[in-house]
Amino acid sequence: MKNLTFEKFLNADFIFFENNPVLKYRLPSMVVADPSVLTPDITPDKKWHLFAHTFFGVYHYISDDGVIFGKGRKITNRAMRPDINLIDGEYYLYFERTRSPLLNALNSVGVKWKSEIFLCKSKDLVSWSAPERVIKHTRAYEECDTGIAISNPFLIKTDDKYRLYYSCGQTLIKDCGFAEPTYITFAESEFPDKGFVSRETPVISPDKNSKYLNLCSGCIKVYKLKDCYIGLQNGLFSENGKSHSAIMLLRSSDGENFEFVKPLIVPDEKHRWMAQFVYACCLTYYDGRLRIYFNARNAADIIRGRESIGFCEAEI
Repeated sequence: MKNLTFEKFLNADFIFFENNPVLKYRLPSMVVADPSVLTPDITPDKKWHLFAHTFFGVYHYISDDGVIFGKGRKITNRAMRPDINLIDGEYYLYFERTRSPLLNALNSVGVKWKSEIFLCKSKDLVSWSAPERVIKHTRAYEECDTGIAISNPFLIKTDDKYRLYYSCGQTLIKDCGFAEPTYITFAESEFPDKGFVSRETPVISPDKNSKYLNLCSGCIKVYKLKDCYIGLQNGLFSENGKSHSAIMLLRSSDGENFEFVKPLIVPDEKHRWMAQFVYACCLTYYDGRLRIYFNARNAADIIRGRESIGFCEAEI
């Protein structure tokens, strides 16, 4: 990816896979969401490995081609929004860890939400270490009326530090009946598993004047190209009386100050599974092709809404 220029990425012709979604929700969970993907060149078995969450925790899915995935195996419960990385021969799986389902279910009677960023490690993608906390609540902007929400981790390596982007806060999306992240920020450390210090202010905040960011910030995935950073952000926005989410392409010279470039993947009623929301994504490069895996939701309604994972692809 570091040999790819912004111009090449900007001009890439992404085409939706015709048999999307490639990974569908399985009842009783009504969602499979927030994909994070390892390509065959960096896995022990030379296969595609996808990590995502359901109602019951973070799951690990394996595929020969990145299209047909197996049933999946649970890695850990009380976990959402994973991010998988290979660092010095070891796999680091970051995720949002919540309190027990019982405590979070008591939000409706005044018990506050709490989630923070945790990490599991593995040398073979089979055996995993016990979860350890890497990002805890330290900044006032991470708080909201409903509690403390620290979510959507995404790690990159800068010249001399590890930078862990994350979302925080909660904004109620009224027609959905649930909350999405208010802000995006990051923390930095010399080490990938300890010592992270969060920024004093968010990197991205909601903007009432923005078409794609007028409700809240959602999450971001940041990639270092040859000549700049790009961000793939799914902002939440209101349009024609309904809430939506779309993946936007952002550009930055430093990975801190981002400017909007264009909408990259938007909801499409012609494809029912992604009719109203396009959410978190993961960009991969393998065998001369870029793929953007993403999860999408058909409808806002908390009962009728379903989330699955698909991808679009471009030759480079």
